[in-house]
Amino acid sequence: MQYRATTMGVNGMVTTPHYLASQAALKVLHNGGNAVEATIAAASVLAVVYPHMNSIGGDNFWLIYNAKTKEVKALNSSGRAGEKATIDFYKQQGFDKIPARGALSANTVPGAVAGWGEVHLYAEKEMGNGLTWQELLEPAIGYARDGYPVTESQHYWTTVNLEEDAEFRGLHRFDEFARIFLHNGKVPKVGSIFKQPDLADTLVYIAENGAKSFYEGEIAEKIVKDLERLGGILTIDDFKAHKSDWVEPLSVDYRGYKAYNLPPNTQGFASLSILNILNHLNLQEIEEGSPEYYHILVEAVKLAFMDRDQYLTDPEFVEIPLDDLLSPEHGKELANQLKQNLQARKLQPLDAKGDTVWFGVVDREGNAVSCIQSIYHEFGSAIIPRGTGVVLQNRGSFFSLDENHVNCLAPRKRTLHTLNPAMLLKNGRPVLVYGTMGGEGQPQTQAMLVTRIIDYGMNVQEAIEAPRFLYGRTWGASSNTLKLEGRIPPTVQSKLREWGHEIEVLPDFTDTMGHAGAIWIDQETNVKFGGADPRGDGAAIGY
Repeated sequence: MQYRATTMGVNGMVTTPHYLASQAALKVLHNGGNAVEATIAAASVLAVVYPHMNSIGGDNFWLIYNAKTKEVKALNSSGRAGEKATIDFYKQQGFDKIPARGALSANTVPGAVAGWGEVHLYAEKEMGNGLTWQELLEPAIGYARDGYPVTESQHYWTTVNLEEDAEFRGLHRFDEFARIFLHNGKVPKVGSIFKQPDLADTLVYIAENGAKSFYEGEIAEKIVKDLERLGGILTIDDFKAHKSDWVEPLSVDYRGYKAYNLPPNTQGFASLSILNILNHLNLQEIEEGSPEYYHILVEAVKLAFMDRDQYLTDPEFVEIPLDDLLSPEHGKELANQLKQNLQARKLQPLDAKGDTVWFGVVDREGNAVSCIQSIYHEFGSAIIPRGTGVVLQNRGSFFSLDENHVNCLAPRKRTLHTLNPAMLLKNGRPVLVYGTMGGEGQPQTQAMLVTRIIDYGMNVQEAIEAPRFLYGRTWGASSNTLKLEGRIPPTVQSKLREWGHEIEVLPDFTDTMGHAGAIWIDQETNVKFGGADPRGDGAAIGY
């Protein structure tokens, strides 16, 4: 097939799933800002122009490479459950699982704005930060106040969420959702101008008062007050108690490279575990795109997911043996299991959706950021507290109400998170900044990107556009089959069925596979190669 040309730049590179966010980040780089500042600008614009996938009412996670100190820093800015969020509370309300929508699904504090604040302070201290909050949030404020053209993605997911479904859909039953995201009761047309004046005011307030004001001022008060009206349980104390955490990033070796990701409560160790398994297999003996290629990757995913599902939750509540799970010995053991069995394993995947945005930035000095931001389901909880424009996430609905489950609900606990931004280093410097949205699909797509780039020599755009698979349920998917894009040849599909895979063939390019992005840095020439996913609305832009 003919791939879209890879974007190249000497000074800086940006890739995001929405072209307006890419432009905002590039403007920051042009104005002398660093990669962290550019990423904040992109994150804030994405929270406006991709409201069905993320919001300032969601969470984010960061991997930052500091070119001066040659360190990889990791920030967990996911929110904790409120002090009133207990298993007994939900069971007394008659629930055997936490509702997927509504005020009771919004039971974790939004961490995204705190994440912006924490990395802004870090950049100011470590990278010579020079841009103000007003400068960084100006594009987002403008798009919220003056509007932006509705994308096909926003139109489609708004339409889907008007379907009558008591648990997941029918979002027009929520008053503020209907007022903001529908025009006279109808879904805004593609290309129509979409404005969010309440959100603009909230962003102005943050720009004038800093990130902490989201948790300690009138915004938090408005959120809590309206949640109380709707029967929610978050309190002002929950907001004031929130903090982001700098955590030790995880890493594994892969073909002479060092792959980095986030530790729990994210599934980052599952993404690394897949690479740890593949590192003990010789992919050079296997043709890319062959039945063997897809089978090996799918089975490596299943083995990594078995470990993940046994342990993944908030590490402050459960001890997780990460050193053992990511050891070369364990990777070799799992690789041997894979080699001994050509038949597909059976695994009940998580019901993990992923309305998420991943984005990456590399600046002139070599600083690099891999960031991901999410509200869980499309439009999150569907709760938008009056006067704020903030779509609150429903990430806390993923907690279990079974007290024996590893990810059971508890006050001040962080739930299992699918979000995990990634980075690959060689000789102590980044060569690949990459990631994707898509719940359970994130580790799977990451493995395809890495193998296609490192093992098979594809450039980033080729690797992103190449046919993908998805095992299990995720964004837009309703079944636990092995989903294949239609471009994967029938002969490959037939062989995979023969080996026991339950195949479901999807369109040639489908956003069920998520929206991936990547930046490759040539360490000899310092040229940056950017790739964006044609399955989304994104753009890679360099200069």
